[in-house]
Amino acid sequence: MRNPFRREKTGGRGQRLAVVQRTEQLAPHMVRVVFGGEDLSDFTVEHADSYVKLLFPVEGVGYDEPFDVARIREERPRTEWPVQRTYSVRSVVDGEVTIDFVVHGDEGFAGPWAARARPGDELWITGPGGAYTPSEGSAWHLLIGDASALPAISAALERVPAGATAVAVVEVPGPAEELELTSPGDLRLHWVHREEPDPEALVAFLGSLDLPTGVPQAFLHGEADSVRAVRRWARADLGVTRELLSASGYWRRGRTEEGWRSEKRDWAAAADSDDATAGV
Repeated sequence: MRNPFRREKTGGRGQRLAVVQRTEQLAPHMVRVVFGGEDLSDFTVEHADSYVKLLFPVEGVGYDEPFDVARIREERPRTEWPVQRTYSVRSVVDGEVTIDFVVHGDEGFAGPWAARARPGDELWITGPGGAYTPSEGSAWHLLIGDASALPAISAALERVPAGATAVAVVEVPGPAEELELTSPGDLRLHWVHREEPDPEALVAFLGSLDLPTGVPQAFLHGEADSVRAVRRWARADLGVTRELLSASGYWRRGRTEEGWRSEKRDWAAAADSDDATAGV
């Protein structure tokens, strides 16, 4: 399953060719893909929530060499642009970049690709981006998300300062989707089994927890409506300030990624308005 992209390293946040080295089925709906190759030999990430953009060729469309996504977007109709998907970087070790994919059969675009991926398959990636890392001075750390945020939560927990308290709440469909999570900190892990997002039920569960005292640094990511509800709770009930908050919707129920991307600015504005309503 080779793609038509010729390798041309650009460095920095530019496009790099990622070559599949191996894959692993972590859970019924989670596949790990390890990428390597010359272009990734000096790839590094700074933040715990680092992410890359994966560029998938449109079936049946040929691209000029050398491949240049910026030129394609300038010169080609949108229907011929490579399909872009955003994924968290689970780890970077010795020139290998690990990305974990949620897979639900043939649903979506990147998931089915990951399920079929074999050593030697190629993708272009751009990035990395990112902004959040657990800080040394926080009273404690709160990380909440669903399966889509599990790779970022896993990576972040590994960077919690030794001895610091970390409370993680992760929603997955059932016990088979749970992964082993580790942290140098004092990890208090709560799995919530739920097939579909339920913002009210999630907030009710959070309110029932015996949480540490003090204001935490919070990482809240996953389905957009759930994230907004949890963000309101964290701001109003826990006193989490903007400086201690990382909150974003990775996806939205009932939307394609392109549809959600077009709505995300309005979602962010609505989340900001919640602060004014709550007086925080």
